[in-house]
Parts: sequence; C-alpha cells; structure tokens
Amino acid sequence: MSSTSSRSYGIPGSLVPHDHDHPISSLSRADARLQFPPSYVIVGVYRLCTDKNLYVPAWQKCKHGIVRGLAVGGIWSFFTFAIQRKFIELFLLNSPRVTGLSSETILGYKLPFNLATYATIVFLSSQVTAMLTFFLSRNIGIARTRAYDQTVASRGKGPEFWGPYVEEWDKPPVIQKRKGWGKVVGTVESIGAHWAGRFIVKRVLLLPFSFVPFLGLLITAYLKALGTAKYLHKPYFEAKKMTRDQVSTFIEERKWDYRAFGFAASLLEGLPIIGLAFTVSNRVGAAMWAHDLEKHQHDVANRKRLGPGSDIPMQDLSPRAKHD
Repeated sequence: MSSTSSRSYGIPGSLVPHDHDHPISSLSRADARLQFPPSYVIVGVYRLCTDKNLYVPAWQKCKHGIVRGLAVGGIWSFFTFAIQRKFIELFLLNSPRVTGLSSETILGYKLPFNLATYATIVFLSSQVTAMLTFFLSRNIGIARTRAYDQTVASRGKGPEFWGPYVEEWDKPPVIQKRKGWGKVVGTVESIGAHWAGRFIVKRVLLLPFSFVPFLGLLITAYLKALGTAKYLHKPYFEAKKMTRDQVSTFIEERKWDYRAFGFAASLLEGLPIIGLAFTVSNRVGAAMWAHDLEKHQHDVANRKRLGPGSDIPMQDLSPRAKHD
C-alpha cells in the first residue's frame, strides 16, 4: 500500500496491512482495524497530533485554561510540596497495617526510590490535573465534541451514511440481568463510568495502590473500560437512532472489543495532566472506529438484501460507502 493511502486514513504505516500485489478494498482495511479495537486509541493520538483541522481548534479552545491551570497548579505545588510530603510520612507511611505501605516498602516489596517523595508527586499531579480540569471546564468539552465531529466530516460522510441498526448475528444474544458477582462487577463498572464514581474508586478505594507505579492506573482503567467505551460511542448510537435495547445488544455482541478499547482509552485518560489531552484524542479514535463499524453494518445490510451466498465487495453494493 502506498504511503498516500496510509495517510488518507490518518494511520501510522505499521498499523495498516500491506499488500502491494492485491489492492485492499475499503472494507478489508476496515476489517483489519476492527480486529484490534485498541489500535483506534493509537489512531486517535496520531491524527490529533498530525491533523491541523483537529489540533489547532482544540488548542485554540483550551490554551487559556491550560495556561491558567498550570500557573495555579505550579504555585500550589511549590508552596505545599513539603507540607504534603510531611502528611504522607506521618499518616500513611506510619500506618503500614492499614495501607500496606512503609518508608521503604509497598506491601512488603522494597522500592528503588523514596516512597514519600513519589507519593507526594502522585498526590500533587492529581491536584494539578483537577485544577486544569476546573479551568478548562466547558471548553474542553466543546473541543472533544468538535474533534469527534471533525473526524466524521473528514471521512466525507453525511447524515445519510449513518443508517438504521442492522442485526449482524443470526441468533443475537439475550441480555439478562446480572446476578451474584457479575452484578457486583456491573455496578462497579457503572460507577467507574461516572466522574464522581471515578473519584471514589481512584481516590478512596484504590488509594494504597496509587503509590505503586501504574498499578492503581491499571485497576482503574479496568473498572472504567466498558463504561468509557460506551460513553465514547454515544454519538454513534445517537446518529443511528438506536434504542436502548439495540445498544445493549450491539455492545454485548462486541463486549470484549468494547472492553479492550475502553481499557486502552481509560488508561491514557488516567495519566495525570497529559491525560486531559487524551480525552480529546480518544474522541477521534472513537469516531474512526464508529466509521468502520458503520461500514460493516452497510455490508451486512447489503448481503442480507442480496440473500445467502452473496460475496460482492461492499463498495460495489453501497454508494454511501464508496467515499472512504
């Protein structure tokens, strides 16, 4: 595949399947990406960093809030670092039976760095992130929405592209209420999808793990995965005018895809400070994934219309899917 074709998708060459002898159809390329949904998170970062139509409007909308937030956060960190470090030494590190922490170990494991200093940096980075979020407030929400809409527009698709829901399974799964442990997991996932729930899970329940590099981040991302992915695709479901039952069935049929995508997206969003930028890039990735899912929906609809045994490329069947 030529480099021009790769750039037209906004995808790094390593993520695009190559076949110089046999040109790959638009549906084949979409199917290749659909095999590994977390790749759309990388696609989102790549496109946000390289497409002026995405990063320029986002920066223009958020730059003043970023400058103010970093200024306040920097001053706050300078004057409170020593105080917060002392607090951690007195109340957390001196209560190893409760937190599993000490000045030299975490849950009994020795560390190659000073835990008090590391924990203080973790606390401060979370506080600075909260300050940035406060100063960005409404503007970053607008930037996220615009990033999604611009990504969809860049694919050359109008409102008519987003057709009605098409059931892809011969026997769709029956959505049943969770029981026992499954109900507990579902409740935690629902809590993790809401900002207040994320605060409780990350700042209270997972507090001891926050001091272990990446462990708290991984656990939080796991708990938020499905809810985050569902939230990021809310514009897609609305564009298709899907009912709540259709959304539930659609996600259930791809639950591990949604979990994988949501985990990768939540992992990046959970990073202190720079995670705010990933909340924008994840909208880009979600839009790219929605575009490919819809192309697949078109293909299924056309094959159902033609009947069993049809094996005609999608671009020969659906005029709406020609413009890639």
